[in-house]
Amino acid sequence: MLYTKLSLKVENRVGYLLLDSGARLNTLSQETLRELSSAFSLLEADPEVAVIVVSGYPGDSFAVGADIAQMLDFSPADALSFGEAGQALFEAMEDAETPVIAALNGITMGGGCDLSLACDLRLASDTLRFAHPGARLGILTGFCGTQKLPRLIGRNKALEVFMTAQSYDAADALRLGYVNAVFPAAVFWDEVRAFAEGVAAHSSAALAAAKRLVNSAEELDLKNGCALERGLHAALCRTEATGSPA
Repeated sequence: MLYTKLSLKVENRVGYLLLDSGARLNTLSQETLRELSSAFSLLEADPEVAVIVVSGYPGDSFAVGADIAQMLDFSPADALSFGEAGQALFEAMEDAETPVIAALNGITMGGGCDLSLACDLRLASDTLRFAHPGARLGILTGFCGTQKLPRLIGRNKALEVFMTAQSYDAADALRLGYVNAVFPAAVFWDEVRAFAEGVAAHSSAALAAAKRLVNSAEELDLKNGCALERGLHAALCRTEATGSPA
């Protein structure tokens, strides 16, 4: 597939999916969602890729959500289809065995925030500004941000984000627990690469098991979650014992 909204590269077991809409702000148009879905599937299937990084680097934005101009022509059926496309992509990212890191290089709003929530970890530049401005625009993204953000930062703060539609900086993001780390813009990409390569150096099987277990903790009761961990622990020991690649 010929990509016009993003670029791909693989270095040192890390696959980089870099958004580039050709404008200052990366929007999640219908075309962009299609390209993201195709590119992510390609990286996920690549045996040389142990970690996937999603970013808008080196531009000014990670992603700012839907293409509003495109949405103005949406019928309710179009809007439903658009929401389903975004949710299907983000679910694939969450269900993938490969760890996914969002490198938030700048402005991250609306659907862009939702895209970051589909990633396992979020690293931010100190230039980050994030928001969910839907209330001000009279819309929602339809990408499950209202369901996922409260699970990450808590109900009260999530309601504040959605109801005030205000913008938050990198320090706010770290304080709220939205991001795992913040780096100065001058060294941001070097830090992202070092972090991703450090994760990629670990056992792929163990990383996949940890991702599955931690994600399932929100849905399983403690007893069944512990049973799942016992099973995956045994499977990993069997892999190591047989000398199978991890």
